[in-house]
Amino acid sequence: MNSRKRQQGSSLIEVLVAVLITATGVIGAAALQLNSVKYNQTAGHRSTAVFLANDINDRMRANRDGATAGSYDRAMQATLPNGDSIADTDIQEWVNEIRRRLPSGDGSVARNNNTFTVTIQWSEARLADSRLQDNDNPNNLESFVFVTEL
Repeated sequence: MNSRKRQQGSSLIEVLVAVLITATGVIGAAALQLNSVKYNQTAGHRSTAVFLANDINDRMRANRDGATAGSYDRAMQATLPNGDSIADTDIQEWVNEIRRRLPSGDGSVARNNNTFTVTIQWSEARLADSRLQDNDNPNNLESFVFVTEL
């Protein structure tokens, strides 16, 4: 009977410590899951950019004469061509697909002789941590650059 009186308050403290440890673990697991979703979406955007860069590369290879003549040259945020040539149609479809698949997406093609640099750019601002904002990149623009020769 004497041993029961000594242990009356210790079980409540043990329960509180166990609840604190469990709550910390649950919060950590939730943060881990949130970051997992965030990085998974970023990886998805990057995979889409790779696919779209290969898409325009294949289109240029199919129309090599037009590509080497400069028909596929396009600056970032330039207006879409309104012609109905193969190159104009390819650029229209390509840029529209970028805009549809990537947030604030855009693309450019730069030519230097037979070397082409394809750049695809999109915004990751929705996923950015406001404490880690890059002052040089306020829109948190990500880009994928692909260099190839025809």
